[in-house]
Amino acid sequence: HVQLVESGGGSVQAEGSLKLSCVASGITYRGPCMGWFRQVPGHERERVATMDGYGRTVYVMPSVRGRSTLTKEKDKNTLYLEMTNLAPADTAMYVCAAGPPFACPRLGSSSATSWGQGTQVTVL
Repeated sequence: HVQLVESGGGSVQAEGSLKLSCVASGITYRGPCMGWFRQVPGHERERVATMDGYGRTVYVMPSVRGRSTLTKEKDKNTLYLEMTNLAPADTAMYVCAAGPPFACPRLGSSSATSWGQGTQVTVL
């Protein structure tokens, strides 16, 4: 049973930064594709960034390029998303997802096999 647990969200002033964490457990296949999504009520879920099983960032959404960094600590099974220069438009529920290796780079609703509960980010 795969579990993804996010943390690190909160309220932050515009131009501030946050580092979100996603701790994964129970993933039995090697080299999972993992990523972050964000969703605002009434809007479609957006893929923010994805990382393949080799630790390579394979997708970053255009609006956060240059101000987001995706990293992974393999020994802690933790995926991080650090975002800087935050703007009110970044306000959303940020959700971690995982899927098999072939799901990268376009990890999404049809290819992700596990989703976390999300962590809310509010930019004031």
